[in-house]
Amino acid sequence: MSFNVALTGLNAANQDLTVTANNLANVSTVGFKGSRTEFADIYSSSQYGVSSTAVGNGVSVEEVAQQFSQGDLETTGNNLDMAISGNGFFTTSNNGALEYTRDGEFQVNSAGDVVTASGANLQVYPPLATGGYNTGGLENLSVNSGDSAPSATSTASLTANLPADATVPTDYAADGITPTDANSYNNTTSMTVYDSLGAAHTASLYFAKTGTNTWQAALYVDGNQVGTQTLTYNSAGALTSPTGATAFQYTAANGLATGANDMNIAFNFGDVTQYGNNFGVTAVNQNGYTTGLLTGISIDDTGVVQAQYTNGNSVDLGQIAMANFANPQGLTQLGDASWAATNASGEAVQGVAGGSGFGSIASGSLEESNVDTTTSLVDMITAQRAFQANAQMIQTEDQITQTIIGINQQ
Repeated sequence: MSFNVALTGLNAANQDLTVTANNLANVSTVGFKGSRTEFADIYSSSQYGVSSTAVGNGVSVEEVAQQFSQGDLETTGNNLDMAISGNGFFTTSNNGALEYTRDGEFQVNSAGDVVTASGANLQVYPPLATGGYNTGGLENLSVNSGDSAPSATSTASLTANLPADATVPTDYAADGITPTDANSYNNTTSMTVYDSLGAAHTASLYFAKTGTNTWQAALYVDGNQVGTQTLTYNSAGALTSPTGATAFQYTAANGLATGANDMNIAFNFGDVTQYGNNFGVTAVNQNGYTTGLLTGISIDDTGVVQAQYTNGNSVDLGQIAMANFANPQGLTQLGDASWAATNASGEAVQGVAGGSGFGSIASGSLEESNVDTTTSLVDMITAQRAFQANAQMIQTEDQITQTIIGINQQ
């Protein structure tokens, strides 16, 4: 009987050593969660229960329980490296099967998809055309490395001041505003606008004083006159007319030569004042942009992924899908620091980083293994002593048996 009891102790201690060895072997594995050996005593029982004088039949390993404590975060500087600070798992798709991981070492494959080292696709909630994200559906995160389409300028505005003491230019009355004649206008400024093909055009505004509290603004694009607008001010220097945006159209007929669509620009002069005696421009704004090349990916702490382009434009690619479980210890390990849901873990609760029950995402960082080397070495010593003690128990029982056999032989 004692042989069998000691043998259970040997087996349990050996399994404990195996668990500790696995923990130590993965001390540098990103996203790894260490395990703990949990033991249970064994008693023989009948339908009437355990006898009051029962000694016990040894020990068994009840469970190898995973420990989902937080690992330290290590900064890498790579935007596609991600770490979860708090609860939750990244959701990945392995040929359609959903898996869950804390390993944020993601990379881009040849198809432009963001994947794990084993090839599983990172899942995101796709962006909606109306804003926000479709949290009811999952799709692979794909990095579009193509060009960002241009957008034609449709609105423009100017924040400037015209000198109140300006006089009518000497050549204005005869010829109106002529860009090549500096005596036909008082002041000028310019900005860059874009057509539907992304081609840049220089839009120049010329201002000429025409009378008391009145000015004429002339818009020229690439040296071609597009249109004019009379500006009227009150005695306090505030613009009274026009009250809305002025529509200018630049077409092939008046010089647009790129083959793009006609440019229709609504120009707002509402922030052009007439104060003091100095001309000054403090801001020019327009909403167009040229073709852009992908420069990088940005991921914020809520998991929103954006592609950044050289034209200053950014495109939402999705929001990283997070998952959590009622009982994470019930997850089954798949290797590659990944897990799958089971009946014991419960169904995955989907959400986003920073939401209720979910931690935040740190881009440019990785979560290290939560295995503490010092603690594991102490566990190893404890398991080793337990193994030696049970081995000594078998040796002692053997000596007792040999003594009994010797007595019987006398």
